[in-house]
Amino acid sequence: MQEPVENQLIETSPRGSRPRPRRAASPMVWGQSGAVMALYHSGALADIVIILGILGVFYGITQVGREWAGVLRPTVVIDLSFRALPRYTLFSLVRGLAAYCISFLFTIAYGYWAAKDRLAERLLVPILDILQSIPVLGFMPGVVLALVSVFPNSNTGLELAAVFMIFTGQAWNMTFSFYNSLKSVPEYLQEAGTIYHFNWWQRLTQIEMPYSAIGLIWNSMMSMAGGWFFLMVTEAFQLGNRDFRLPGIGSYMSVAVEKGNVPAMIAAVVAMVLMIVALDQLVWRPTVVWAQKFRIEDTSQEESMDSWFLDLLHHSHILRWIGAANSSVGHAFGSLISRLVRHVPRNIPDRSPVASAPARHGVQNRPSFSVVFARVLFFLLAAGLAFALAQVVRLLISVRIDEWLRLLRSDLLTLARVTTAIALGTLWALPVGLRIGLSPKLSRIMQPIVQVAASFPAPMLFPAVILLLALLRVNIGFGSVVLMLLGTQWYILFNVIAGAQAIPSDLKEAAASYRITGRQRFWTLYLPAIFPYLVTGWVTATGGAWNASIVAEIVTFRGQTLRAQGIGSVISEAAFGAKFAELAAAILIMSLTVVLINRFVWRRLYAVASTQYNLSK
Repeated sequence: MQEPVENQLIETSPRGSRPRPRRAASPMVWGQSGAVMALYHSGALADIVIILGILGVFYGITQVGREWAGVLRPTVVIDLSFRALPRYTLFSLVRGLAAYCISFLFTIAYGYWAAKDRLAERLLVPILDILQSIPVLGFMPGVVLALVSVFPNSNTGLELAAVFMIFTGQAWNMTFSFYNSLKSVPEYLQEAGTIYHFNWWQRLTQIEMPYSAIGLIWNSMMSMAGGWFFLMVTEAFQLGNRDFRLPGIGSYMSVAVEKGNVPAMIAAVVAMVLMIVALDQLVWRPTVVWAQKFRIEDTSQEESMDSWFLDLLHHSHILRWIGAANSSVGHAFGSLISRLVRHVPRNIPDRSPVASAPARHGVQNRPSFSVVFARVLFFLLAAGLAFALAQVVRLLISVRIDEWLRLLRSDLLTLARVTTAIALGTLWALPVGLRIGLSPKLSRIMQPIVQVAASFPAPMLFPAVILLLALLRVNIGFGSVVLMLLGTQWYILFNVIAGAQAIPSDLKEAAASYRITGRQRFWTLYLPAIFPYLVTGWVTATGGAWNASIVAEIVTFRGQTLRAQGIGSVISEAAFGAKFAELAAAILIMSLTVVLINRFVWRRLYAVASTQYNLSK
């Protein structure tokens, strides 16, 4: 007789590792009621939860659909009553989730292309670094005006613009994480794929995606936080004398701050916290626990992670039926992909000696369809960039020399603030992240707290922070570093936690056996093991700091505008004032700065991470 699912305590492990015990859900979670326990173990309770969730999704889609299809209004009146807040929270949540779905697809496609195509990599990685460092306001005027002109009679264009703006706060961090993971896949996994004659699709789904899962999931959580960071700007955007506000929790908070409505501000904070906690418990925590089976290790974890919601879903009959159907569809889709593309493109680097054997014997492969397709995309991208550059040059002709010099000085000041914020963030995020990531018990306790803190839009806290800095008599020039830190430190923390969780247990046990402790263990085991993740954290945190400069260097407080000289404040003022030439010049200088940093700092650190600090070497 087959053992009941609730008693099967062995979790599937990656190839080459031992199965690990998974703790069963504790009945104490559901109390001592016999009826409730019967529903729980029979799977009925899980099915009820899933059905209610599906009904809730349909209701949300209906409400959002009405808003998207509504007539475009010159001005949106934001209702500050408490009864309107749940509806506004739903709108913001749907925009964030829609942006995340787009970001995930972009991450897989862009990251894979950059990691596998050496020619495209030279262009795609610098572009990605530039894109993640261009502030939201750099995209927003053009995107909003373009989409509103495409949909002049409905809210669809404005809603799509808001989703795109949130996407720009999510995608870059996830893409860097996935790209870095693909570049760090151990050689023995690559060789296994070669031995089993995996094509590119099988390598992606059975080797590279599982290997990237832990880092990608943690960076997904951080990316959602990045999307919430600019929620007040995205949903309450104004361009000159035109109002492009959308109903949502960001615009609710923005109007509450403008009117000094303290109860509404507190209600918005509570609603945001509840939404973040719900996402953590219902989405991120179960996903993190599920991803532990992709850890690269030969021994079991000291203590397994668990999730009450995932344990509940394990009993669902509906999910079993969906899983069986999905398995059949997935197998058919995989077979179709395998037939369409049977060979790895010639230009895709395969680091295994087995794969390089044909090349050494002079066997020449014809360019496959994927190679031709990649080249077409590459040249289309280059052509699009050339066209965009030509349009920007037309704007820049009107900028005077003295304005260029002023922008350059502002850029150097912002660069100094960004560097200081990253250094301060690393000082505390590195030890704290190691502590959380190395302890499943501590991770279970701290993850919800960290997730709430990281996801909460820092601009909502700016008035309180400015008040504290004013009491300490710290001017906005130095205070803007603190404001940047509020939004960028989490990128480093989340990457360090992901790296610490990915350290194989056999290495930790070996360090314990040889009595390597304290600082020696940090320098010989922990830092080398997490270094690739730390570099990714630095890169994304730096981009986040450049982005945060537009709200950190110019702050409205008690009816006064506090401005620190920097490129962020220049961009903010130019965007809201519709000064497009100055906006283009400021973004160009910022982009050139990012390219230079990418070329002389991050690229070299990535090379060190993939060679000297790769666990497969």
